[in-house]
Amino acid sequence: MAFVPAPGYQPTYNPTLPYNKPIPGGLSVGMSIYIQGVASEHMKRFSVNFVAGQGPGADIAFHFNPRFDGWDKVVFNSQQGGQWGSEEKKRSMPFRKGTPFELVFMVLPEHYKVVVNGNPFYEFGHRLPLQMVTHLQVDGDLELQSINFIGGQPAPSQTPMVIPAYPGSGCKPPLNSLPTMEGPPIFNPTVPFMGKLQGGLTARKTIIVKGYVPPTGKRFAINFKVGSSGDLALHINPRLVEGTVVRNSYLNGSWGSEEKKISYNPFGCGQYFDLSIRCGIDRFKVYGNGQHLFDFSHRLSAFQRVDILEIEGDVTLSYVQI
Repeated sequence: MAFVPAPGYQPTYNPTLPYNKPIPGGLSVGMSIYIQGVASEHMKRFSVNFVAGQGPGADIAFHFNPRFDGWDKVVFNSQQGGQWGSEEKKRSMPFRKGTPFELVFMVLPEHYKVVVNGNPFYEFGHRLPLQMVTHLQVDGDLELQSINFIGGQPAPSQTPMVIPAYPGSGCKPPLNSLPTMEGPPIFNPTVPFMGKLQGGLTARKTIIVKGYVPPTGKRFAINFKVGSSGDLALHINPRLVEGTVVRNSYLNGSWGSEEKKISYNPFGCGQYFDLSIRCGIDRFKVYGNGQHLFDFSHRLSAFQRVDILEIEGDVTLSYVQI
């Protein structure tokens, strides 16, 4: 089965540079853009542009431009009618050459909030109306792993997703094959994490977990748990030292048989990962960074009793959607 993104979650994996693509549904307040990649060993500069249109002379609402040039700094600006505006800069470099990073742009009513590796970095006030911004451009000395557009206006065929800071009317999706995400997204939750699945686990529900394994990480676990009994319908246990991803169940006080076979391993020390866990009628289907990772047949037939998502161990979470 091909990877099906959940509503309100628009991922692109391993995009080529220069990247210049439309923003799904256009830019809107409440949207977050997650960019994961690796800064080049010989990095001099790269840029991220929020652009009004696609042509070479299009206005730039927000130009984000880290520069390694002896005076390591990040430059922020806008361009209208071919003219650059007044430059803002911060003499601080949150990126390290040859090192993975996660760059987040949160679109707020007054400004873009920039977060790097989980740390707030800068706020750039809006100079052009948000509704004019149609495209995102990324180029320069970096390697892109993924770009994710989260929240905001979904594509016409998808279900709106409610962002906690900007409550709106959540509506139920049509009963079709689209995965569903009904809970609000949680940004940078602390570990150990425990989230309640309102109404229990349902078929076609998709859980998204984005995170980072620290350089000294040894293992962590993601558990789909029945709160009343402590049963685990699915236990996902990346073991970094062994290089394995162990899956199991814990039912009626006993562990089941371990499953270890995977098509590839998205978990590495000092690496970011993007996990999509979809509950089907007869199995869980799990994707890592957009690639199929494994299936896990239901051992707890009444999987609807699962009402808790639990994450613990050596992991830093940047985003969880339940």
